[in-house]
Amino acid sequence: MATYVVTGVSRGIGYAFLGLLSRDANNTIVGLVRNKPTTDKKISEDPDLKDRTNIHILEADVTDYDALKKAAADTAEITGGSLDYLIANAGLVSPLDAYDPIGLLYDSPCTNPPPRADKPKEVDETLKSLFNVNVIGNVHLYHLFLPLILKGSAKKIIVISSGLADADFTNKYDIEPGSLYSASKAAMNMITAKFSAQYKKDGVLFLSICPGMVEVGHYKDATPEQLQGVSGLMGKFLEYAPHFKGPDTPEQSAQSVKSVWENASIEKGNGGDFLSHYGNKQWL
Repeated sequence: MATYVVTGVSRGIGYAFLGLLSRDANNTIVGLVRNKPTTDKKISEDPDLKDRTNIHILEADVTDYDALKKAAADTAEITGGSLDYLIANAGLVSPLDAYDPIGLLYDSPCTNPPPRADKPKEVDETLKSLFNVNVIGNVHLYHLFLPLILKGSAKKIIVISSGLADADFTNKYDIEPGSLYSASKAAMNMITAKFSAQYKKDGVLFLSICPGMVEVGHYKDATPEQLQGVSGLMGKFLEYAPHFKGPDTPEQSAQSVKSVWENASIEKGNGGDFLSHYGNKQWL
C-alpha cells in the first residue's frame, strides 16, 4: 500500500501516472488539477479508470499558494496524515521559444539568421510564467507537502524535468531551441538538489527525472516553418542517440519514470540527482 500525490493529472504523463498508480487497489492516489469538473468527467468516461475508488481529484493550481495549502490539508484527511510519494509533474512548456534559438526573439544586428520579430515583452512575460509554474509553484508544493512526506514510509519527492536542462548536452550538440523553458527546468533541478541537501538526513529522497521525449501533442499546431526547426532538432537527437526511434507514449514514459524512482535511494547516493528515464544521463 502506498500513497501518492501527483500534480497535473488532467492529461499527458500526469494522466498516465494516474492510471498506472491506481492499478493497485491498495494504493491511494491524489491528483491535483486546475479544473476538477473537467478531469472528473474525463475519468468518469474512461473505462479503465471510472470504477477505481482509490483516485481522488483535488483542484489546485500550482501557482496558487493558498490552493496548494488547502490541497495539502485535504490530502492529509484522505491519507490519514502521511504521504509516501509526491510527484511534481505539472509544468508549463513555452511555445515562444520551442522552435527557435533565443537570438531570434530579438531584433539585433548580430542575429544570424535574421530575427522573425522583436519580442522583449513576450520574453519577459514567458520567463515569469515559466518560473511561476515550473519553479516557484514547485517550491511551495515541496514545502507544503513535506510534513506529510516526513510521516510517510517511502519518503520520495520527484519533479519531472527535461534533458534540455543539461548544459553538457546543450553544449556538445548545440541544442538551440527551448532556451527559456530549459532555464526554468535547470533552476528547478537545483532547487530539488538544495531540498535534498537539507532533508536527506531525514530520509527524504529528492529526484529530478527527465521522462524522455513523449508524444503529448506539443507540435500539433506547429507551422511548416516551425516543423523545419523540429526536423533539425530531431537530426541532432539522432546524432546523440542513433537508436532513437521517436517519442514514447505517455504510458511508456510513466512506467519508465516510475521504475527510476523505485530503484533510486539515498543509500545508493541518488539524493538530489538529475536522472533520465533510463536512470542515468542518457536523455534519449
